[in-house]
Amino acid sequence: MKLFSYTMFATTLLLSAITSVQASSVDDKNTKIEQAISQAMVTFQVPGVAVAIIKDNKVVMSQGFGVIEHGKSAKVTPDTLFGIASNTKAMTAALLANLVDEGKLTWQTKVIDIIPEFQMPNAYVTREFTITDLLAHNSGLGLGAGDLMIWPHTTLTNADIIKGLKYLPEVSSFRSEFAYDNLMYIIAGEVIARVTGKPWSEVIQERIFTPLGMNNTRATFSLIDKTNNNVARAHVPLNDKLNVVGGNFLEKFSSAGSVASSVNDMSFWLKAQLNQGAYGVKLDANSPRLFTAKQSHTMWKPQTLLSVSDKATQQDKTHFSAYGLGWFMKDYHGVKLIHHSGGILGMVSKVVLVPEEDLAMVILTNQQSGYAFNAIYQQILNEYLELPKKDWIAYYHEKQQANIAKEQKRLAKAAESVHKNSAHSLVLREYAQTYVDNWYGEINVMFKNNKLHMQFGNTPELKGTLEHYQHNTFIVRWHDRTLEADAFVNFNLNEDGGINYATMKAVSRATDFSFDFHDLKLVPKN
Repeated sequence: MKLFSYTMFATTLLLSAITSVQASSVDDKNTKIEQAISQAMVTFQVPGVAVAIIKDNKVVMSQGFGVIEHGKSAKVTPDTLFGIASNTKAMTAALLANLVDEGKLTWQTKVIDIIPEFQMPNAYVTREFTITDLLAHNSGLGLGAGDLMIWPHTTLTNADIIKGLKYLPEVSSFRSEFAYDNLMYIIAGEVIARVTGKPWSEVIQERIFTPLGMNNTRATFSLIDKTNNNVARAHVPLNDKLNVVGGNFLEKFSSAGSVASSVNDMSFWLKAQLNQGAYGVKLDANSPRLFTAKQSHTMWKPQTLLSVSDKATQQDKTHFSAYGLGWFMKDYHGVKLIHHSGGILGMVSKVVLVPEEDLAMVILTNQQSGYAFNAIYQQILNEYLELPKKDWIAYYHEKQQANIAKEQKRLAKAAESVHKNSAHSLVLREYAQTYVDNWYGEINVMFKNNKLHMQFGNTPELKGTLEHYQHNTFIVRWHDRTLEADAFVNFNLNEDGGINYATMKAVSRATDFSFDFHDLKLVPKN
């Protein structure tokens, strides 16, 4: 009896010591992470950040840093709402997985069986396109193809998106190459709406937010209670000044990236992901599920392979990289990462899962610096995977400066080759016409005060002034400078000296790929 008591006492002491060491270890890790976050915010001009970390099914960090809006005092908290942008895509995939579990459709269901008017540029592709294909970014269309139909805010609708798809240029064969595509996730949302008979925003509330207890999360910014002031404002740095931008993001095209959430709420989502769809206080065979383990495996199964650079293999021990259904995946120092980023004007975010380590994190920011969230998530991985020490903030700052210098050098070199004394072939007034692109619609070029002005017919924010560049090429300078998307406008003349068509291309390679001006072919309206 005495021996038993002594053994129990010693065991209790040992467990207590282990628990104390573990707690201390987590505290030490988090202290270093907090320091890295603060440093990243200063280095990359980020006013506010919120971070949550899950380890062994427990929230070991859920914290806000900085302010909701630059120049104001309201602090970011774990309940501050941010736009999670394309991290919405995994939720759309989860809703489809839920419908597969219910037998309402399969991953191989043809899209035309649900949306008969769905048409891709190729008849074979149209006929064979499945639910899986909607999510795998291998449609044969180009990077960000057709995004000008949804961003910046447009007057177009889902019906217009479906109608415009068949006119987008194909850049590869079907299912052969990866090219990130927002429009297919909009179609996926339409599939969900037609199968359930309810709008996507209602379905995600009923099937994800409410069951998980994500009580502050909203499907779109417009659904946020007007009395809730704990909502981050988006910021764009321009000429060393932070500019507050945005409002409602992708409001009408929600299934691709409209959700507003907090790190506290996203913690419930991360736990459900790590638990392969199961959720609740006690996890067992009877736990409620968002989707089955089978569907979790399907969503985390590589569908489209991505290339891996020698540098990534050397630096991160990465040998494979792929896209599944709503998730990127790769190996990283011997473990598998399931991850995704999100970006809208003035806000970027990152979600990372390490299933083997029962580890997950979410990083929400109110500035559009991908360097910042990459540095933060890499520092978190360094701590929790106990990797060799590395200053990721310094690494990404150096990378940022190198990329800026490289682009400045490229633009300077291009400027040197411009024929400065060249003249446009027509008088300015003759370029002023209404042009039509098959997938976007009308774009107007107007002559006023001896200058040419451009206005995208379906996008109020895309208005600017054309400056002559050389020959029959102009540069449109958008009035809203925070868009950072000035573009070349090249007028192609026919044999009679009239305008045959016009094409566009972003001036800077740093321009967000969603400004897919290069996919436009502007033909004068008859």
